[in-house]
Order: sequence, then C-alpha cells, then structure tokens
Amino acid sequence: MNSTSMERNELAHPLVVVVEDEVIIREFVCEILKEEGYETVEFETADAAVPFLDQRAPEVGLLLTDILMPGTLNGADLSNLVHERWPEMPILIMSGHETPESSGVKCEVAFLRKPWTIGQMLQGVEDAVKHAEARAH
Repeated sequence: MNSTSMERNELAHPLVVVVEDEVIIREFVCEILKEEGYETVEFETADAAVPFLDQRAPEVGLLLTDILMPGTLNGADLSNLVHERWPEMPILIMSGHETPESSGVKCEVAFLRKPWTIGQMLQGVEDAVKHAEARAH
C-alpha cells in the first residue's frame, strides 16, 4: 500500500449517509465509497434519512444527498435541517438539475454536478470531510 492509499484509508472512516432516490446511482455511490474504506448507510428519500440522523448523527461524517426526490422533504430541505440540528456535519449535494442556491439551500455545502466521474465524486467527498475537519479545529 503506498502512502497515498494509506492516507486515504486513514481519512476514509467516516460514516457517509447517502440519500438518493435513483437506486442505480445510490447503489453505485455506496459501492464506490465502500471500496475506498467508507462505511455507508443509504436512503431512498430525505424523509427516511431523518429518523436515522436523529438517532445516529454524532456517528455521521458526511451527508451526501441528491436535491430532487419524492417525499415531504427534498435534499435542500434535508440539508437545511441537518445544518440547523448538526451544524458541524459536512454536506455534499449532487444534482444534475438544480444547484444548492436555486433549490433553497441556506447553508454552506459542497456541490457536485451530475453526471460526475468516480474521481470527481471521491474528491468531492474527501474535500467536504477535510473542510469540515479544518473548520472544527
């Protein structure tokens, strides 16, 4: 294992909550993240993710969410709610239709435009986690 892989594995332990209504994208994102050493928990809707976050937010290292999805809450609503309740939790939004600004996100988030490459997605996750860690110190 080279030093870059070792550094990535050392940083790759946060639990990532993936909220994406398109099952193929959700499973693909989780598979990629697991291969890089991240633990993932996946939800089809923002509504389904909230009870988990209420119970386990301190364990979550990143919220990775789409914007447009069915249910009472969309990804923008979820991002705002997470920021209000757990302001230290980093948020990465991915969307091909909206931006955080156009969807009503009122907090600082990282943004990844769909379609993305695997490298872009991994870099987005890593950058969001590192940025949150830097803010905490």
